[in-house]
Parts: sequence; C-alpha cells; structure tokens
Amino acid sequence: MRYFFHIAYDGSKYSGWQWQPNFFSVQEAIEQKLAKIFKEKVTVYGCGRTDKGVHAAQYFFHLTLNSVPDFEIEFVVRQHLPKSIVLFEVFQVDETQHCRYDAISRSYDYFLHTKADPFLDKYSTLFNYEKLNVSAMQQAAQMICRYQDFRGFCLQPESHNHTRCMVSNSRLYSDKEQHRLRFSITGNRFLKGMNRILIGALLKIGREQLTLTAFEEYLRNPKAMPNIKIAPPNGLYLSRVEYPTICRENKSQLYSFLKSDLS
Repeated sequence: MRYFFHIAYDGSKYSGWQWQPNFFSVQEAIEQKLAKIFKEKVTVYGCGRTDKGVHAAQYFFHLTLNSVPDFEIEFVVRQHLPKSIVLFEVFQVDETQHCRYDAISRSYDYFLHTKADPFLDKYSTLFNYEKLNVSAMQQAAQMICRYQDFRGFCLQPESHNHTRCMVSNSRLYSDKEQHRLRFSITGNRFLKGMNRILIGALLKIGREQLTLTAFEEYLRNPKAMPNIKIAPPNGLYLSRVEYPTICRENKSQLYSFLKSDLS
C-alpha cells in the first residue's frame, strides 16, 4: 500500500530535506517519528530536495506499507510530528506512483523586503537597499524562461547528470508601498543553489552592478557567474508541486500571507 503525504515545513532548523550524516534533516525527523508509530524502520521518499534553511509551503513524500494499519494514519501522524512540520493530508495512490519522478513541475517563491521588520525577517530576506531598479529586475526575470542550460547558476554542476532545466514561468512581483518583492519560478527541475544564485543576480541588476546584456550573456553561454552573492535561504519556499493526476492546493497560511499583494 502506497500513501502520499501532503505537508509543509519550516526549514529554519534543518539541514535540508534529504537525510545526510552528522546533520539533522526534515526526512530524518519524519522517519524517526514514523518508526515509532509503525514500530519498525521506515524510509520515505520526497518529491525533491531543498537546501539547508529553505522552507516548503507544499511538499509531498510517499511511504509504502505492507498492510493497512489498524489506526487512522493521518490523525496519528499529525499528533507525532514536530511543530515545524505540518501534515495536511494523507491519501492512497497506486503503487507505481512516485512522488519525485511523477512530478511534472515545481514552483519556488523567494520573498524579500527592503525595510526592516522584526516579524518578516525569519521568513523573508531583508535586503536593506531601497533604490532598486525593479523594472530591470523584472525584465531579467522574464529572460530566464528563454534558456535551458543553467550550469553557470549551479553550486555543484558536477553533482547533476546534466544542467538543463525547462523553466516555464519566471516573474518578479513588487509592492512598493510595503517595500516587498516576490520572485516566482516554475520548472521541471532545479539545480543545487540555482534559485538563490538567480536571486543574487537579480539583486545585482537591481543595484545596477550587472547589466541586462551581461546577464543574458551568462544565460546564453553557461559558465559560472563571477562575484554573485548567493541569497540567504530563509526567503525561499518550495510553493507548489504538480502531478498529472493529483491536484492539491497550497494550504500554508503563512505563504498566502506573504504572497498577498504580490501577484
């Protein structure tokens, strides 16, 4: 019996989604709790990787069981998870379905604010520079969809089989009154650090330290971008995962709040 778990998590205190030695990951936290519930070692498979400190407003993992438990899985698991991980729903799927390989697209959002706010700082990145050329940043964001090889925007290109990504949407939204920005990007896959490097490049364009022509040249000819400060992880969210036959809305209230007036 295979089950999909629809969750969200605050990645602040985790080393990322995937289990890794000597670091505490979201996957490890979940497997520890499930092992206590099912009284055996449990392995779960996630819909993708998120880096250290990155959040997920929508995430799916799957678990295969030999038999149907004699308790309500959703209720019991929800009671055992830490506060940083919220379970929205559990539903049974065909045993051939895989939460990672069957996903057809993933969307990420990066939230920034340019005016200090103690209530935003944990979940949105403060960029203390108000005179940004937002129009140039928006033009650059739209350029991203035209290209497929993002080797120059990857922290560890050798760790991937290839560095091509099909980006179907890339936009920057701005609310000048609230001093807030949202970068939204959708693609079939993403490389390690890719979105945070792109944000770093957009901010450099906004400060007029990088021209649109130079940025497009890096997109056209894959090579590492020099002197790009990688954006911090706290503003980045995996916000939507889409499947051919499964449709679930993003239920994170914090994400909805951050997204308000930035659409």
